[in-house]
Amino acid sequence: MIRSAKPSDVPAIHAMIRELADYERAPQEAKATEEQLRDALFGAHPAVFALIAEEAGGAGEGSGAGESAGPVGFALWFRNFSTWTGTHGVYLEDLYVTPRARGGGHGKALLAELARICVERGYARFEWSVLDWNEPAIGFYAAIGAEAMDEWTVRRLSGEPLRALAAQAMGTAVTSDFLSEATSLSN
Repeated sequence: MIRSAKPSDVPAIHAMIRELADYERAPQEAKATEEQLRDALFGAHPAVFALIAEEAGGAGEGSGAGESAGPVGFALWFRNFSTWTGTHGVYLEDLYVTPRARGGGHGKALLAELARICVERGYARFEWSVLDWNEPAIGFYAAIGAEAMDEWTVRRLSGEPLRALAAQAMGTAVTSDFLSEATSLSN
């Protein structure tokens, strides 16, 4: 079952983000807190959205037929915009299914729901990035018809280079404490 995330899902989403960071060999880079996720997803002006994959009727205590066994995956996404098509799109930031639930169709169901959102809202594109060494994911995405955008290369500014460029726009009166805080909020 796929559904929209609720505030009570934040701890599970946070835990799965940590698992994803471990899988992607970068646990030290997953610095988001539950509070930051809760605010981004459910604050006054949500900036991102999440879908939850659940298995029905788990083996856990108190689980009966039709009851949820809890989150086994998530997709975290936000709207982007194409100046070429003049329409919004969906950018998938993270897709994760717990190892015990892989092969159960949850990843494909999450992607299908995001595709449905795109079509229903008239969005022209559904995009995401994948690590070049993640062959299982690359194969999975190819199997559903996702096109590799090989001619495009992702670029990122963070840390000191981000602060240095921001200082050029903000002038020298901006303190490094302010820039450090702004950078940590954007990671």
